Amino acid sequence: MPRSVAAHRQAVVDLLTGVVSGKGNVTLPLLEALGKALAVDVYAPLSLPPFANSQMDGFAVRSADIPDGGAELQVAEPVPAGAAPAALKPGFAAPIMTGAMIPDGADAVVPIERATPDSFPDPATVGAVVELPPVAPGTYVRDSGSDIAKGALALPAGTRMGPAQLGLLAALGLTTVEVREPWRVLLVTTGDEVVEPGEDLTAGKIFDSNGTLLEASMRQAGLDVVRTGISDDDPSKLLAVLRRHAAPSDRRVDVIVTTGGVSKGAYEVVRQALANQPVDFLPVAMQPGGPQGLGSFDGVPFLGFPGNPVSCLVSFEMFLRPALSRVLGTPAPRPVMKARLAESLASPEGKHQVRRGTLDPDGTVRMEGGAGSHLVHALARANALVHIPGDVTELTDGDEVEVWML
Repeated sequence: MPRSVAAHRQAVVDLLTGVVSGKGNVTLPLLEALGKALAVDVYAPLSLPPFANSQMDGFAVRSADIPDGGAELQVAEPVPAGAAPAALKPGFAAPIMTGAMIPDGADAVVPIERATPDSFPDPATVGAVVELPPVAPGTYVRDSGSDIAKGALALPAGTRMGPAQLGLLAALGLTTVEVREPWRVLLVTTGDEVVEPGEDLTAGKIFDSNGTLLEASMRQAGLDVVRTGISDDDPSKLLAVLRRHAAPSDRRVDVIVTTGGVSKGAYEVVRQALANQPVDFLPVAMQPGGPQGLGSFDGVPFLGFPGNPVSCLVSFEMFLRPALSRVLGTPAPRPVMKARLAESLASPEGKHQVRRGTLDPDGTVRMEGGAGSHLVHALARANALVHIPGDVTELTDGDEVEVWML
């Protein structure tokens, strides 16, 4: 009986949960922390804004100087952004720029368009006056700490570091951040028929796309990837590669991922090499990507993905990437949307089918290629994974489906 997609995903989460305890933290420059998970709580070393400032170009005033009918005030020295202004005297209004510090004594800003005249006087003008309407205290004033107060929690541990989070840390004056140490993943492509891109392609051979496809996906997910080149179908050679990287050392990998060699054929090198390891090779009720391997090799968590390119990418997206999100907090889960099918389709009974599609601006999704697990060109055109549950066998155009945006 094939394992359900949900059950296998939880099994991957359970397998990877123990890895976290063995990892430390690293301090990185802000931009190098993009996409990584914050390791510790970060508290604001200063308030944001650090001083009260103007929300508008206008005149900083004492609200008490302007009665209900408005008032004519003398124009004080202008306050540009970045300057430390003198205190505002009673009966004066100071031209002030957006973001500039509110002078001591001022408690409100009147926007320039509400002033008469509605333009700033030449700074060289002596004795200039401006007529202003009444204004309530606090109008168009950004108070110090109105964004975040000094000592308040800025970001909790586990936060994914995106542009907004890194921008906040920069606004707080920080140049580095402590993040969880990235996991090191050993990625091994297997198969006598596979050669590296750029080599001679002789009869019966194909170029390895899985290595690039998965390494790119893993890097995008925040992992450090170790590649060993292609392992042929000799189990002893594969074992030697795995043991070299699984041996306890400062550079031991945290997870092993292989592609190919996990089905029930006669030359399934991964199954043969790991015959004496606590690894299960089992079918999952999913298409593509049904054959899966899961367990550990010499104590290192192991995942065995199928060898067809689309199968291995779907396996990563369905199992490893969501497990990383749950265990590490990164990467961010794929955005999930509902879309209407642009065409009818059939799906095998009892299998969760994952098709590749393009979600158009009108909310419809078009299939890219068929269900085959070798259609790399169709995969490259797609911007979404389209999910058809195992209990659904027929869908017509206009039916609603779940899609994961890539």
